[in-house]
Amino acid sequence: MQRRISPASRLNGTITLPGDKSISHRYAMIASLAEGDSRISNYSTGADCHSTLECMRALGIEIEEEGTSVTIHGRGLDGLRGPAADLYAGNSGSTIRMLTGILAAQRFRSRIGGDESLSRRPMQRIMKPLTQMGAHIRAAEDKYPPLEIEGSPLRPIDYTLPVASAQVKSCVLFAGLFVEGETSVTEPVRSRDHTEIALREFGADVTVRRQQITVAGRPILTGRDLIVPSDISSAAFFLVAALLIPGSRLTIRGVGLNPTRSALLDFLAGMGARIRIPELESHNGELIGEIVVEYSQVRGGLIEGALSAALIDEIPVLAVLGAASEEGLTVRDAAELRVKETDRVQTIVENLRRLGVQAEATPDGMVIPGRQRFGAARLDSYGDHRIAMAFAVAALRADSDSVIDGAEAASVSFPEFWNTLAACTG
Repeated sequence: MQRRISPASRLNGTITLPGDKSISHRYAMIASLAEGDSRISNYSTGADCHSTLECMRALGIEIEEEGTSVTIHGRGLDGLRGPAADLYAGNSGSTIRMLTGILAAQRFRSRIGGDESLSRRPMQRIMKPLTQMGAHIRAAEDKYPPLEIEGSPLRPIDYTLPVASAQVKSCVLFAGLFVEGETSVTEPVRSRDHTEIALREFGADVTVRRQQITVAGRPILTGRDLIVPSDISSAAFFLVAALLIPGSRLTIRGVGLNPTRSALLDFLAGMGARIRIPELESHNGELIGEIVVEYSQVRGGLIEGALSAALIDEIPVLAVLGAASEEGLTVRDAAELRVKETDRVQTIVENLRRLGVQAEATPDGMVIPGRQRFGAARLDSYGDHRIAMAFAVAALRADSDSVIDGAEAASVSFPEFWNTLAACTG
């Protein structure tokens, strides 16, 4: 699908965004392993999170959906059933990586794959720790989906992640639910902690000591009523759009402000962004707040080290902001960008250059000078939802109409994106 985008005069109004994708995945999986019913409000409308629901259905879990409310009838730790056919994760790396940790401990065989994009994403990072736990997993070329999993009894491990990854951490912790004893994961830098929070909410024994997370095996998980906050990664596109367009003032309600995710707001504030949080409360262990953002001439910045891990999903749209900032943006230590839905280092740089923006790719990031103007361009999502949305934001700042090919990719995480963008730029 092709989408034409005109330059915006300003963004204003109040918007509410879909439920957080990361939290929705985790709630659906853990609720399926809990005993009794869980009712999840504001479940993500993105295709990825519905891939998770379909996989859990195929594993014998009864799930009811009514709008963005989802009821999951959990069957306990030992309640999953062998699927009648291959499990399909669609475009969702979260689904395949985290669910494989659960599948590895089952008493049945399973096979899980996805679309063409997912089939090119390497899975060694989950296969290595799971194999250490005693899992039997086969993959195409020993690293790509589909994964063939021979369920087997697992043993606890103490695993140190070579690279910070919330998905890999969650995969190992989920596998650890099924073993006797304690399973630990140590992170090089802190990654998002939605799994730890959600496991505690359902009744698991989880301890965190500095950067080591430990889960006790064989817990009794109990169904819960849960509220998913709006996705701060989705909010990032609107925050940057308002910062880019003079005269903008936008309010975003009900956003998840988990400290491991709110690094985005700290980084933007450090660039000089005018952002306020007038309301803040807690639901199910997650902080939720209202964000007010106004147009600002930001300075620029450096993303490296632990910050690269914390902002990995927001880097595409921050690259757009960096080009318009006073001092530009440099990104380092973000090699994980190259194994996302696309090689995001290349797709970001390519689209910036189409806009007439100077940008240089590096092995683990990029360098983007500041004070640049955006020319109208024909842009490409390359089938990547975050690239589609990031360059829709860039097009708002262009000197005339731009076109994005593959605009439908946004539906992977944010089906309402185009309508929401139109509503606050109209």
